[in-house]
Amino acid sequence: MGYEYEKDDFLTPAPYEQLYKSAKEPFRHARELEALASYAASKGFKGFKGMYRAYVTTMREQRDTVYVDNVTAFDGQPMELNAGDWEADEGGVCRKAGYGYETACPHPVMPVERLVNIDTGEERVRVAYRKGTQWRSTIVEKVVLANANRVTDLARLGIAVTSQNARAFVEYMNDLENLNYDRIPERKSIGRFGYISGEGFSPFVDGLIFDGDANFKTMFHAVRAEGSREEWERVALECRGMSTTARIILAASFASALLEPLGALPFFVHLWGVDSGTGKTVALMLAASVWADPVMGAYVKTFDATVVGSEKTAAFLNHLPLCLDELQLARDSRGRLQFDVYKLAQGVGRTRGNRGGGVDMTPTWHNCILTTGESPLTGQNAGAGAVNRVIDIECRASEAVITDGIRISSSLKRNFGFAGREFVGKLYEPGVIDRVVSEYQVLFRTLSANDTTEKQAMAAAAVIEADRLANEWVFAGKAVPLSEAEVSSFLASKAAVSAGDRAYHYLCDWAVQNANKLCGRSETLEVLGAIEPGRAYIVRSVFDRVVSDAGFSTAATLSYLKSNDLIETRGRNYTRGKRINGQLTECVSLKLEEIVDDVDREEAELPL
Repeated sequence: MGYEYEKDDFLTPAPYEQLYKSAKEPFRHARELEALASYAASKGFKGFKGMYRAYVTTMREQRDTVYVDNVTAFDGQPMELNAGDWEADEGGVCRKAGYGYETACPHPVMPVERLVNIDTGEERVRVAYRKGTQWRSTIVEKVVLANANRVTDLARLGIAVTSQNARAFVEYMNDLENLNYDRIPERKSIGRFGYISGEGFSPFVDGLIFDGDANFKTMFHAVRAEGSREEWERVALECRGMSTTARIILAASFASALLEPLGALPFFVHLWGVDSGTGKTVALMLAASVWADPVMGAYVKTFDATVVGSEKTAAFLNHLPLCLDELQLARDSRGRLQFDVYKLAQGVGRTRGNRGGGVDMTPTWHNCILTTGESPLTGQNAGAGAVNRVIDIECRASEAVITDGIRISSSLKRNFGFAGREFVGKLYEPGVIDRVVSEYQVLFRTLSANDTTEKQAMAAAAVIEADRLANEWVFAGKAVPLSEAEVSSFLASKAAVSAGDRAYHYLCDWAVQNANKLCGRSETLEVLGAIEPGRAYIVRSVFDRVVSDAGFSTAATLSYLKSNDLIETRGRNYTRGKRINGQLTECVSLKLEEIVDDVDREEAELPL
């Protein structure tokens, strides 16, 4: 490199600028620095290296200066942004760093949208990027874009960020967002379905963006209207005319949107039956078609899911019904049911810690859970709370829920998603919710007066009210609303719900089955107690084992039996003494239920 500087020229920026801009490689830069320093010394200027260090420092400080004429220059870019001191063009993104360049990304990438979550207030950024000819975009949490250790996760989407350029990438994305805060549009976003105070009902809010878990993206896009609204109504009315069960599960789908304004708890409507071809799955598709594409795997899911997965799905749907098919998929290798009704019926997920030392936001939901299977959802040993939350409906081959299922399901797959939007549109009109709450309370009081529990009455009242509203708002009075008597026939009685009552009947059956071991004395059989007409004496340790093995609570069962005078006790205890094999033993003295058999009943009814 030739130099034509005099001593006084080294007091101007010219020689330092020439060295700063011309030398790109470290070795070349060092060589030119030494050569120019020697040249300066030959001209009588001996402070060249110190002056050059000051010049480099000045230039680095000026890197934060915003130059309006330095803008992104990507082909086909979504928008033009101020790039600051970054060079953002078809060659990628880089900036000058001393005597070299620092690369943030080797291909076009830029922030194009800011999303603020309505529920949490958290911000996310939509990042647009191009590799090849097509621009793509993804929504990224701000905490990811602000952390060089986490931003490398974007590599799985094809964005070329590695541990080597991660820090520069983070600085570039944050620089562009800060330099263009007023230019990058800000929009409201949501990560769930359901009612949003002051906004409307998601996803039926114009301009609302989904920013939730990518795993729910398919389900989010499944909630849409497609096909003919008239054809859907025709098929829905046809199905309603086929069975009361079809009317109930369709009404329960609408009722899901009512639970939040009514202050009601989540509940299940479960269709079960051992016979195939009863139309259970088609009925579930009918319920799903109120809101979304009813094809299996899109909106309708199966029981083949983990507890965490079910919780997250319920929280994501929030106020829309959760539809689960094939209960048998929740059984283990021994045929035992591995599904806990409580986990979903409470409407609150598990509180979980996070890596930061705090806890994640606890998921909540207020919706109906619509399910199908080959067996009841709750067994004999289920807790009262679980039985309370389920409307179990048996489906028999002689009384199919929906007939001609292939034709019905084919039509529902082509026409869906109209009714739900119309329903919530009417529900949230001024003054409507007050009227709905008033009507619901009347229904609830009427149903509660029957032989059922309040929770069963709550679920039934919500279904009946939803059916009446759907008939008015969706079917324009063409359907026959459900009556209280029709729904009440499927509700569990107070006795059926009571875990104590079920445990008592189980113990009575057990006593009959083991009567030969309740003989009080035996040389060949295990002695479990003693039995007399109308009463069984069960050794206390045996009683505890039998009740626990059946899945009931020992303490709760004893309390129920004593409160209902079904055991004979000594003072405040739950047992009394009884001689077994000549030894005084503490036993539970169980009063056996009196059952009149058919022969005795016929003899009693004979005229004298």
